[in-house]
Amino acid sequence: MSSLVAGDRFRVSNGAVPPIVSNMDIPRPDRAKKKNQRRLIIGGLAGLALIVISIGVSQLRPAAPTVERSAVWIDTVKRGPMLRQVRGLGTLVPEDIQWIAARTEGRVERIVARPGKIVGANDVLCTLANPELSQEMVEADLNAKSSEAKLASLRVQLEGQVLDRRAEHAKLDADLQQAKLQQSVNEQLSKNGLVAELELKLSRVRAADLQSRYEIGTQRLKFMEESIRPQLAVQEADVERLKAAAALKRGQVDALQVRAGMEGVLQALPLEVGQRVTVGLNLARVADPSHLKAEVRIAETQAKDIQIGQPAMVDTRNGTVAGEVVRVDPAVQNGTVKVDIALTGTLPKGARPDLSVEGIIELERLDDVIFVGRPAYGQERGKVGLFKLSADGREAVRTSVDLGRSSVNTVEILAGLQPGDKVILSDMSTWDSHDRVRLN
Repeated sequence: MSSLVAGDRFRVSNGAVPPIVSNMDIPRPDRAKKKNQRRLIIGGLAGLALIVISIGVSQLRPAAPTVERSAVWIDTVKRGPMLRQVRGLGTLVPEDIQWIAARTEGRVERIVARPGKIVGANDVLCTLANPELSQEMVEADLNAKSSEAKLASLRVQLEGQVLDRRAEHAKLDADLQQAKLQQSVNEQLSKNGLVAELELKLSRVRAADLQSRYEIGTQRLKFMEESIRPQLAVQEADVERLKAAAALKRGQVDALQVRAGMEGVLQALPLEVGQRVTVGLNLARVADPSHLKAEVRIAETQAKDIQIGQPAMVDTRNGTVAGEVVRVDPAVQNGTVKVDIALTGTLPKGARPDLSVEGIIELERLDDVIFVGRPAYGQERGKVGLFKLSADGREAVRTSVDLGRSSVNTVEILAGLQPGDKVILSDMSTWDSHDRVRLN
């Protein structure tokens, strides 16, 4: 009590309360140091644990996406013979096609047949009109007949001249024989002195003169007879020229009746009544429907192995027919090559020109190879990633596969797969960022 009173006195006298000192307020530096060390150790352990957890999480594989088994195409790798084929779309076309071109100008007067009609070689398809051409034909005929008349007149004239020359030559021959006879008589009489020497000489001179004239006349007659042929030839050539011109005009007039020219089906006749046509314009097209071939287009990457003579099969959607490659177009159009297939089998019903068909060409037969169905992606003799199924079939892991020679539905496997492996051949581009998928 005494101490409290004294304290009270002191507080009162100084105006302040003195501090109360206890055991808890005594400073302890070793204890604070241990507390800091413990905090540092706990923080380091927490950081180390975080690092370990991060590394472990990074090493974990991402969850594999799930794919419906019914939504993908799965095939089994096989070993054995493989048939290499290529396929292309095309049409049936006639082997015998004839375009009928206009031989002269004219106006369409009448259309007799329409496309789709079966026609004969002499059947009229349409009729053209050209009055000027008809007039030219008449004039050409008259010119030819006039030339023929001139030829006949010239022949008569030349033959008359030859006859006159022959008559003169015959008279000259008679005179010569008479002169020779007179000379012979005078020669006999001269030996007996019964004729004057002068008369004998005159008979000799006359006979020699007639002999010379006879020889010249013979040559002239021969020359005249030989000159008839060249003179007539000139006129005959003119006659032939005019007759050919007349025949040409008649042919052009006859061509105004446009005929089919062959038996077959009229495929096209792009004309209307009253239309004006020019020389060379295609008026109609006729084809023989009984002789067809297939024209198919093959991708240029697959056409390199196609050779003439390879067997083929053409599908008309109403049946198939055997064929053979007869031509490979050397040019490439729009990434494809045109191949002609001659049909060696019997055409199915409904086969007609311009019918869409599918051609399958057999390239070669491989005896013992590893092959699988052709995947939706990947090129021949290239590398592709395929999803190979696990043993239990629940997962598929992406596997690098080397492809070899390809066919329509199969492709050769060079490396990466073995017979019995099952792979997904569908387009898996949606899962390009994943190396494995789960099959549900």
